[in-house]
Amino acid sequence: MTVPAAGTAGPAGGTGPAAAGAELLLRVLSALLREDVVGLRSRGRPVERPDGTWLRLAAPGPGALLLPVREDGFQCTWQAREPLLRREPDGVDLTDTDAVLAELRSLAPPVDRAGFDAFAEECRRALAAATLHHATEEEVLRTLAERHGADPADWTGLPGGLALDTLAARLDHPVYPTARGRSGLGGAALRAYAPEFHPRFALRWLAVPREDVTAAGRLPGPAPSALGLSGLDDSHVALPVHPLTAAGPLGDAVRAAGLEGRAVPAPRARLDVVPTLSMRTVALAARPGIHLKLPLATSTLGRLNRRTIKPGTLSDGATVQRLLQTVTAREPRFRDTVLHADETRFAHAGHELLAVLLRRQPSGLDGCAVVPMAALLARAPGGRLVVDHLADRYHGGDPVALLDAVLTLLLDFQTTLFGYGIALESHQQNVSLVLDATGRNPRLRLLLKDNDGPRVHGERLRAALGAGAPGPGDFDDPRILTDGDGPLADLFTTVTVHLCAGAYAFGLARHGRAPLDRLLRLVRDRLAEAVERLGTGPGEPGAVLRARVLDAPALPVKAMVTAGTLLAKERSGASDINKHYTTGPNYLLRGV
Repeated sequence: MTVPAAGTAGPAGGTGPAAAGAELLLRVLSALLREDVVGLRSRGRPVERPDGTWLRLAAPGPGALLLPVREDGFQCTWQAREPLLRREPDGVDLTDTDAVLAELRSLAPPVDRAGFDAFAEECRRALAAATLHHATEEEVLRTLAERHGADPADWTGLPGGLALDTLAARLDHPVYPTARGRSGLGGAALRAYAPEFHPRFALRWLAVPREDVTAAGRLPGPAPSALGLSGLDDSHVALPVHPLTAAGPLGDAVRAAGLEGRAVPAPRARLDVVPTLSMRTVALAARPGIHLKLPLATSTLGRLNRRTIKPGTLSDGATVQRLLQTVTAREPRFRDTVLHADETRFAHAGHELLAVLLRRQPSGLDGCAVVPMAALLARAPGGRLVVDHLADRYHGGDPVALLDAVLTLLLDFQTTLFGYGIALESHQQNVSLVLDATGRNPRLRLLLKDNDGPRVHGERLRAALGAGAPGPGDFDDPRILTDGDGPLADLFTTVTVHLCAGAYAFGLARHGRAPLDRLLRLVRDRLAEAVERLGTGPGEPGAVLRARVLDAPALPVKAMVTAGTLLAKERSGASDINKHYTTGPNYLLRGV
């Protein structure tokens, strides 16, 4: 995290739309530099000028592009700075995303230029969303304070967690520069359905013949007759549908699934819900411990990153959850410190828009602060960061002590999973901190959800669990099982290390909470301690993490813009757009 957080001064010193546009362009240029788009990083030649370093990229003919940069270190050696991109020989400064992307597009192969056009549209959507966020920030913060109190440390239980989701949704993603925008959704749809506005709305429903529904467990929902459909209670099942899906592509999905004339949209909406940080997942307003993950025909974090639900991911998530519970039961220190949402109930009708996952949160959280990690650096009512409020309540006002506690538990658990041959896609959105006090001592637990998309080293897992370890036939997605540690180490690094540890070292340093060197040393020390517990002899998992993370000259970095938008999969070679990598500096070596 190397740019100002939402609600803080942007590059030009302001907080309005102009500053939002300049900040977005800096994020975009930094991401394109990190991912070496059109050779910005590999072919850019450093040139020293009175105001600092510029990278000069030769263009066809006598021209060139010059990008002013400053040291970064988080996931790239450099990051962009003002005055942004300059074109030579005419000396024109390009100061908006349309102009910058048009210039870079001209340097790309013709087959890739449509991706630049798509990314330019993403940037326009992201800027519109950021402008809307700025215009509504004080209103939303005031509403949250009126409902839950002025101090987010008092936003306890699962309803409080949903309010904290709202704060988190107003922050930029640590890696993807246009994450605030969602394809096909304008301001009215965002206000009505997006988590950053904390709305409440009723679900739509589709009655599907029972024989066409694959279900695991019973799902909550009204009978068709309660939805205005008579005579179908014995023959049909009511599947919940997000209103955006019902108003858009539902009919096409029904036809594609071969259900036209047999699946019937219900005329009545029922069951009020509130969106979680993952917009397609909603919590029941009356029972916030019950979440429904519903497919949306939109994209976030890249045009190819669709928010639909492939039916196979539902069973994969249930398999991984059971696997995590098995590991947790074998490791006594995690039985009371790591909580898992139950994701074993689901249903689908054979189409990625006709599916639902039911998530049940653990009980007993009413008096606890349930804080998504993504909210820690968010601005709370009154202007302070969420992490400061939590530190005041639980760690004597020291946010570094809070981070230390989080890293100690998080890295111990994730490295333990690595020892079993498991790496999770457990980024900031999928890990929540559960904080409460027992006597005078603060208690910290982790709450994990969304278990699809891991990487599992089959041989290592079988060695640990024996015949009970899941095998190829237990996963719908063949990419989950691997025959080596490399894919696991890459996922562990890009998600657990970068997004759940390094991002907070750089973020707290940016906000002036502690010197960066001290915070990076903390990350390295806690990771080194966890790695040592695995054993670092030849071939042991600790040795793999020491070589590939702690002592590696460079670290893998997500190349999300390239794989998600700029290039077709045939051009990028990405088998999974969320696990397509470039390389960046190893900030854990700093000061070693």
